[in-house]
Amino acid sequence: MKEINNIPEVQAQLMEAFTSRHACKVFDADRKIDEAIFNTILEAARMSPSSFGFEPWQILVIQNDEKRELFRDFAWGANGAASGTAGQLGTASHFCIFLAHTDVNMKAGSDYLQNFMKEVKQLPDDVIELFGQFYKKFQDHDFQIEGARQITDWSARQAYIALGNMMNTAALLGIDSCPIEGFEIEKTQATLEQHFDIDPTVYKPAVMAAFGYRAGNPMFPKSRRSLEQTVSWY
Repeated sequence: MKEINNIPEVQAQLMEAFTSRHACKVFDADRKIDEAIFNTILEAARMSPSSFGFEPWQILVIQNDEKRELFRDFAWGANGAASGTAGQLGTASHFCIFLAHTDVNMKAGSDYLQNFMKEVKQLPDDVIELFGQFYKKFQDHDFQIEGARQITDWSARQAYIALGNMMNTAALLGIDSCPIEGFEIEKTQATLEQHFDIDPTVYKPAVMAAFGYRAGNPMFPKSRRSLEQTVSWY
């Protein structure tokens, strides 16, 4: 890893980005994120860590206005109904949906994972067998992630790591964002199946996210618990 020469400057940049970042409800619809910049944000997701390095997420970037409108009636956290605006669906430069892999892909011993370890991680067969044993123990015994819902929820937790890195990268680049859980899962899943050819047995919607440039300042100043309230040292 390259050595950082000016740590105080980097610290200041990080704190400025984290302090200025907020859950942006309305974006400047006329300002679009440069393609190369958004690719950097996507790369932050792609390079994110995940449990066992299995990357159990997919990202849909929905730029077509008609496609976005398919979610308006039931994505109440993104449709602007509470503020009387077009919301993130109507104003964001880029709108994403994270999909979590289900047990079809993420159950220990699945064909998907066998191929992933061979083709993506490029592990030799003996290491794949050993890795698979560790993962099965983790899934069945250590964390007891046994049911279809539990495995999908575990995948979603990994997706949130990638989402956090996307939002932090965006903030460092002067771009606003908003994570969105305000949507009806079943209707979202049905829409994804009907209009996006997403197999609901393989992928489930985990979280939405909007990116762009804020249309105005936040309604309320950022507030957080103090470090002393948040962290315990032993």
